[in-house]
This record gives sequence, structure tokens and C-alpha cells, in this order.
Amino acid sequence: MSFGFRSVKLLGAVAAVVVAAVVTAPGAEARPDVVAFRGDYAPGTIVVKTNERKLYLVVEPGQAVRYPVGVGKPGKRWEGVTKIDGKYRNPAWAPPADVKRDNPSIPDVIPGGTPENPMGVAAMTLAGGEYAIHGTNRPNSVGGFVSYGCIRMLNDDISDLYQRVPVGTQVVVTR
Repeated sequence: MSFGFRSVKLLGAVAAVVVAAVVTAPGAEARPDVVAFRGDYAPGTIVVKTNERKLYLVVEPGQAVRYPVGVGKPGKRWEGVTKIDGKYRNPAWAPPADVKRDNPSIPDVIPGGTPENPMGVAAMTLAGGEYAIHGTNRPNSVGGFVSYGCIRMLNDDISDLYQRVPVGTQVVVTR
């Protein structure tokens, strides 16, 4: 197939527009930021600030990696100190009793790795309750007051955090 000068020029112009659109396209992107962070937390601590809808992984005094998160909706928010007690890739999900009560048509178990699974690509369970820090199948919900108490992250962000922290990591949830 041969292209004339005009065709090549047109293809070049179309390619430039496509590249510009991809580079400037808005949208929810997983992009943890390294930011200044105030607080007396040891490096390796996860701090969730629910009112900000942000999760911070303290990397050194005065510095943290920041991620956007979805947090508990009104009446479902909580505060406290806990630890990660399990890490799972593509976890299956069994809705807790209050979720099942509010949504009786939800299956008793949603297999991991399926588009309907609200846990996304990874989950880190928190000791002392039914909560987890997890990915999501609804990325537009990240940044809102949306969950029954879990901390919801973009799938790329939970994958990043997952590889950074071990089981036993301290998690502090504040207003």
C-alpha cells in the first residue's frame, strides 16, 4: 500500500491529535503522590484521614505517600487503631450482614476476579472487624463517603500499597 504526501501529512496530523488527547485526558488515575506529612507516626504506618478521603503511608518523618480513597458513608464511619492481618489478591467477597440486609439480592459470595466483585484486585483485611483496605470495581466512587466502613482505593493504588506494606502494618483511622 502506498501513501501520497497528503495522506502522510493527514496521518501525521491525526496522530498528533490522538497523542495530545491521551496526554491531556482527565480521569481517575492511580498516581500516589509523595507529600509533606505532619504527625507523630513511625515510618511504615498507614494513616487514613476520613474527612480528607486520603490514605497516607508514612515513609519517613515528615513525608508520606498519599492516595485518594473512598471511606464510610454517614453512620458507617469509624476511627481507631488496628493492623493489617491479611493480604489477598483477587479476593472473593461475602457481604457482611448489614450489607446483605440493605441489599438482599446480593449473592452470598462473589468470586474474586469477576467484574461484580467490589473488592477489586486486592484487599488487606484489618484486625478486629469486617473492614478492609481494598480495590474497587467502581473507580468513580473513590474520593467519596461511599462504603460500609471499608477503605476503598483505585485498583492500581491498592496494588502499589499492597507491595509496600506487610501483614502487621499499623493502620490509624482518624476523622
